[in-house]
Amino acid sequence: MAANETFFVAGPSGRLEALLILPATPAVAAAVVCHAHPQFGGMMHFKVVFRAAKALQHHGIAALRFNFRGVGLSEGTHDDGRGEQDDARAALDEMARRFPTLPLVIGGFSFGSAMALAVAAVDPRVRAAFALGYPIMRVADTSHLSGLRVPRLFVQGEHDAFGSGAAIESLVASLPEPKELHVIPGSDHFFDGHLEALQSWIEAWASRRPWDT
Repeated sequence: MAANETFFVAGPSGRLEALLILPATPAVAAAVVCHAHPQFGGMMHFKVVFRAAKALQHHGIAALRFNFRGVGLSEGTHDDGRGEQDDARAALDEMARRFPTLPLVIGGFSFGSAMALAVAAVDPRVRAAFALGYPIMRVADTSHLSGLRVPRLFVQGEHDAFGSGAAIESLVASLPEPKELHVIPGSDHFFDGHLEALQSWIEAWASRRPWDT
């Protein structure tokens, strides 16, 4: 049976509140899902983050959500994206410890997607990554994305206020393969009214086991 487990991860600025969901069958990969900006209500229970974790779970992936420093029961204070990358690495450390033989995946929503891709660009353990609602307008420098060559999934709302469909298409076109982009017509940054479509794209990607590419 699939199961949920709540616990604390040892983070660089204190403990981090985490929730792990396991698939009903033996896991084929282990993923970390990062939430939106902490100073704008982002937390691990946000709908997009929950949907992403469930989509991964449905295809045999153990998915860990966690609260960045200063959110919920996580210790520490917001660090403008610097310490939050360290938090994401601590979450990856936990998944590597729990699932030492499985490939690691990292992704996130909005601010969390920026943190996830920044970590994936420098952590050789990451075998695949995904970005949901990547906040192009809030990322000062995207040059690190050009060095990221693991399989990547991007899902963006056509009318995302922090990076429109046209903007994400331009960015992703400049990046090396392998990559996959889906722009959801009519959707905003939060995928309001389009969560089923969002989850479907994540599930389709996960079903192909991109980490084996």
